Amino acid sequence: EKGYETGEHAPGLKLGGCGAYKAAHHIIKTHAKVWHSYNSTWRREQRGMVGISLTSGWGEPVDPHSPTDRDAAERYIQFHLGWFANPIYRGDYPEVMKNYVGKKSAQQGLGTSRLPTFSVQEKTYIKGTSDFLGIGHFTTRYVLQKNFPFLQVSSYHTDPDLAELVDPNWPAPGPKWLYSVPWGFRRLLNFIKTQYGNPLIYVTENGVAETMQCSQLCDEWRIQYLKGYINEILKALNDGVNVKGYTAWSLLDKFEWNKGFSERFGLYHIDFKNKNKPRYPKASVDYYKKIISANGFPNPREVMP
Repeated sequence: EKGYETGEHAPGLKLGGCGAYKAAHHIIKTHAKVWHSYNSTWRREQRGMVGISLTSGWGEPVDPHSPTDRDAAERYIQFHLGWFANPIYRGDYPEVMKNYVGKKSAQQGLGTSRLPTFSVQEKTYIKGTSDFLGIGHFTTRYVLQKNFPFLQVSSYHTDPDLAELVDPNWPAPGPKWLYSVPWGFRRLLNFIKTQYGNPLIYVTENGVAETMQCSQLCDEWRIQYLKGYINEILKALNDGVNVKGYTAWSLLDKFEWNKGFSERFGLYHIDFKNKNKPRYPKASVDYYKKIISANGFPNPREVMP
């Protein structure tokens, strides 16, 4: 979407309304080909696993009692996670995506939908091509129905007819888009369990950046973020969600897409101005070490010998 719809990321193409869908279509088919290649050639010998890692926020209806808000929140998750996961786990794009993009394409006078279609053979070939689901998750949005004017230029962002809101009381320690909303993660994980047959899940990305540099390396907000989100994963485990592993994002400060080095997700601070790039542990390192060694939250009553 950023590479082929808005042009913010490489290759910088602004193919509004079509580019993101075409790129995703190729990604899904290519993923399936790789899975089948491994399955037929290497699996018996190596006994490895091939999966896909998808990043998605959670969409919560503004009014949970409003059918239109609930439908909008459903569209949010289907246009993000379902876009890729539905073909892989259920054999085709989500019905709501096909309906909305198809309807908007017809209104524009297009002969076919801007959302590409899979052939019957492709659907069969793609379905089931994931031994595990990798999930990257960072934040949540409140969602409600919003109708965009018919004459507006077509866009992936306007196709689902929804608006995204945030609660001003949600902590926002880093970039403007990343609010700390731990409960959304549990809901996302339970959605995956229900929608896709409780697949094996590895959390491949979950963390928070700071945009302000803290000279004392005192990232208390990151500790609170990790604590909240990991706690919600534990609740999801109790719900029966099949989460097998967790990776905090990320070990080191790094190059962050078009933000360069300005957004720092690392547990370790890196001095990018020094040619040797020295690394310094932030306060979150000690906290995360304790979680790793305890394989969970350490008992606060336990006295260390």
